[in-house]
Amino acid sequence: MSMLTPPGMGGQYRITGDKYPRMRRNRGRRRIVLAVVASVAALGLVGWGTLQLIDVFTGGGDRASAAAAAGCGKSPSPSASPVRAVPEPGQITVNVLNATARSGLAKDTADALKKRGFKIGEVGNATKAYDKKVDGPGLVLGAKTAVDAALPVLATQLAGAETKTDTRAKPAEVDLILGKAFKALAKEKDADKALTTLARPEPTPSATKKGC
Repeated sequence: MSMLTPPGMGGQYRITGDKYPRMRRNRGRRRIVLAVVASVAALGLVGWGTLQLIDVFTGGGDRASAAAAAGCGKSPSPSASPVRAVPEPGQITVNVLNATARSGLAKDTADALKKRGFKIGEVGNATKAYDKKVDGPGLVLGAKTAVDAALPVLATQLAGAETKTDTRAKPAEVDLILGKAFKALAKEKDADKALTTLARPEPTPSATKKGC
């Protein structure tokens, strides 16, 4: 028996030449492996699709809640306020009227207002309607159309002054009636700051979102 004769063949078959039979792997095992891999991939796709559906129907779940919570933690951003068109002191004529028993009060106050840029009109005693009837530091009196213009501008010069309107037609002409509690005009730096705030109101924080 030749040395190339495989055992168990009893010498019936001989292998000749210099080539040997090629051993082939089991095809059945390969199919099983491929089937397992395909099943795992299919299960993964099904699970991923389920998570996507849950995310759609719940609106993002925890991620949305976390984003909302992060937004609530931030300080509200200020909203810019528009610049108001208020008249300059030089565009306003002030009648300074004394409603107290102290003499010379109207003249001194008129001189101070003139130095601050206001035009001065009548200087004297208040009419009977207001004479010795103004208990506060003063009353700023003007036309209804001056409510958002000359009246608040003049009111910045006297802290605690009351504002009132009448039937006059000239919005740029206002009365400053000095009352019993009058001591002096506001300090010029404080009046200037009040004028700046009147023209450019400070920005207000935006409203906090609901749910924060």
